[in-house]
Amino acid sequence: MTYDTTMQGALAERMGIKLLEATPERLVATMPVDGNTQPFGLLHGGASCVLAETLGSIGATLHGSTIGRPYAVGVDISATHHRAARSGLVTGVATPLHRGGSIVTYEIVITDEDDQRICTARLTCLLRK
Repeated sequence: MTYDTTMQGALAERMGIKLLEATPERLVATMPVDGNTQPFGLLHGGASCVLAETLGSIGATLHGSTIGRPYAVGVDISATHHRAARSGLVTGVATPLHRGGSIVTYEIVITDEDDQRICTARLTCLLRK
């Protein structure tokens, strides 16, 4: 199954998230820091979580579509913020930790333009019929 990149949702669009690659095994997207900062001019931690949940949810949906459970709903997200980003683009790469029949978990690593890790997140989704 291929993923229609125009179906990311209004929040992802508003935040400037661009999906570059989408398969159940690997997803890649970028997001600008500009416009997604907290008051001190740093990338907002919530923005990192939105990028992570966007990628993990799409991955879960792609996997679920192959087993007759095409609706993914997030049930848990955690994120560790390692360093600040002040400008440019960040890139999120999501890979599955577990792809089962009803639960899917992805790890999402977010890096800056110097390939420095900004955030490590984990998203678990429930797959529904």
